[in-house]
Amino acid sequence: MDNTGAANWSDAKRRVLAAYREWIRAAPEIQTMYSVPFPVSTIRTRMRQEFERHRYVNKLPVVDVLIQQNNAEYQEMMNFWKQTTHVMSYFESENFRGSDRLPRNFMQGFLEASIYGP
Repeated sequence: MDNTGAANWSDAKRRVLAAYREWIRAAPEIQTMYSVPFPVSTIRTRMRQEFERHRYVNKLPVVDVLIQQNNAEYQEMMNFWKQTTHVMSYFESENFRGSDRLPRNFMQGFLEASIYGP
């Protein structure tokens, strides 16, 4: 991974695909290193969602910045510089502490407890 920007769109595409493949291949190792309580398939799906989020970026300098951010994120992840809580923050919708389980505020929790309570 070098620090120079992409020369053209085909070079940028090649770099993005290479980065995507690195992340996908690293999913089992990330699961083991950070004790992620989700299957590898869920981790890979979340990785793909992160890449898809930037799918329609149409400016080459922006793509270059995203590639550099990706490289830094990958290095931090694989060198075990992140805490498990940082990694788990990517899985908020799947997380057992996600918004589906906990009420948003006191009143919602109170009303749900009185309706579905003992």
